[in-house]
Amino acid sequence: MRTIELRTTLLLASMPLFCSTALMAQNVDPMNPNSQQMQTNQPGRPQTPTASMRDSAGAPNETPEEMKDKMFLRKAAEGGLAQVEMGQLASSNGGSQEVKDLGQKLAEDHAKLNTSMASVADSIGVRLPKKMNKADQATYDRLKGLSGPAFDKEYLTCMVRDHHEDLREFRIESQSTTDTELKETVDQGAKILHDHLREVSRLAEQNGVPLPKHESKQQPPPQ
Repeated sequence: MRTIELRTTLLLASMPLFCSTALMAQNVDPMNPNSQQMQTNQPGRPQTPTASMRDSAGAPNETPEEMKDKMFLRKAAEGGLAQVEMGQLASSNGGSQEVKDLGQKLAEDHAKLNTSMASVADSIGVRLPKKMNKADQATYDRLKGLSGPAFDKEYLTCMVRDHHEDLREFRIESQSTTDTELKETVDQGAKILHDHLREVSRLAEQNGVPLPKHESKQQPPPQ
């Protein structure tokens, strides 16, 4: 009996030492449930980035110019998606046949331009948005509740404003980018936007929509 009690006592005495050694080997604090997760991200062990982290952080050694190109592509993609959606809406809700036809043309042209921009974005590793931004979605929702002449005026007002802003941004990007493939696509887009602006301005004037004061000073798109 004494032999059994002695063995039991030695076994119990060794258990704390064994548990302590095991915990030290795993570097886990039993009082801190998060300590094991902290271990996986400790200094010296690089964390594997997710796809979204890689895209937002940019590639190693990425230049400011490259980051600017990516930002332009994302913003242009959002605008392009909005133009397609609103153009399709105009083709059905427009009050005049001219506005319906304009909406259809803008939707088709921007869909093609979106495809070209997506090809460039893919070549430089940019993931483009798949839906409109909140501001464009709000505009779309407002237009969706209109029809006839009221829709025409509101739609043309939006198109004049948007095409002025987009054309300006495309021209700035054309002058600043050093990516030849992107520049070619941007110049193509600038010409399309310039043609659209002339047409939407003409219809806006016919429908009593005020034009920006600098409308007559528009410069031709890049050659």
